[in-house]
Amino acid sequence: MDVKMEASWKNVLADEFEKDYFEKLSSFVHEEYRSQSIYPPAKLIFNAFDQCPFDQLKVVILGQDPYHGPGQAHGLCFSVNDGIRFPPSLRNIFKELQQDVGKDIPTSGNLTSWAKQGVLLLNATLTVRAGQAASHQKKGWETFTDAVIHRINEEKEHVVFILWGNYAIRKGEFIDQSKHLVLTSVHPSPLSASRGFFGNKHFSRTNAFLEQHHLAPVNW
Repeated sequence: MDVKMEASWKNVLADEFEKDYFEKLSSFVHEEYRSQSIYPPAKLIFNAFDQCPFDQLKVVILGQDPYHGPGQAHGLCFSVNDGIRFPPSLRNIFKELQQDVGKDIPTSGNLTSWAKQGVLLLNATLTVRAGQAASHQKKGWETFTDAVIHRINEEKEHVVFILWGNYAIRKGEFIDQSKHLVLTSVHPSPLSASRGFFGNKHFSRTNAFLEQHHLAPVNW
């Protein structure tokens, strides 16, 4: 897999691309795209990084896997392409956004506008087989995305990490909360949203923290 990625990220992560695990991951992913139906399209694997350069990053939202249905995944966690019906978790995210900051439910589930304002919409695993959830877990992506979070934690200040659900919370356990804000709750999935996702006010709390540190709030 030839790593085509936004320049500031490519510089920050350069040594990861040389490691043995990443070589193995690249070979696996390349063969999967050659022989299977894989999401997102290959050119969008690193879309989260391309839309949100390292030097502009101020918020991280952590997801788990890309969507595995046709036309949904485009490299941003929780986001779907224009014209695609909202998956249940995204619908609940928009409901909480409406309750929290009074934002109308959008007509599109495409969250690129968030990414362009400095929100890294990062899945722990960046690829998946069509129709097979979690099929690319434990192949090396988690090691790579852990390294991404470590670099942000070490090299940035005043970043808001939004961690929904136990998986994301565990993945962010090492984040230095003396210089970053870590917001956690249950996952927005319909299975758990009513047990603490609704009412978490993560959108307004994020903006309050950013403004406190003289950073522009996100227009969610």
